[in-house]
Amino acid sequence: MSEMRDRELTTYRDVQLSPDFSELRRRFRRFVFPMTALFLVWYFVYVLLADYAHGFMSHKVAGNITVALLFGLGQFVSTFAITMIYVRWADRRIDPDAEKLRHQIEGEPQ
Repeated sequence: MSEMRDRELTTYRDVQLSPDFSELRRRFRRFVFPMTALFLVWYFVYVLLADYAHGFMSHKVAGNITVALLFGLGQFVSTFAITMIYVRWADRRIDPDAEKLRHQIEGEPQ
């Protein structure tokens, strides 16, 4: 984060134009957009397979467990995994700098 303590950020527009905020937004987008795209591809592959690959999706893996059921459960697992990955990433890469920026905006001592 650049040193901006010599001037006070007074409006939302000042904050939005600050290099610190731009860096936070860039870092956030570089993680979230690819992760969202990856999940959407995974989801649409599941939907398309369910609609067009009945034979493959109805293939029994063990007992009454089918490929479709495993893919469906995989959707839940991947949702929780993405959430956990994001929380760990944000704790390390976003939150400390966001907290510094918040203190700078509010004029509180760090």
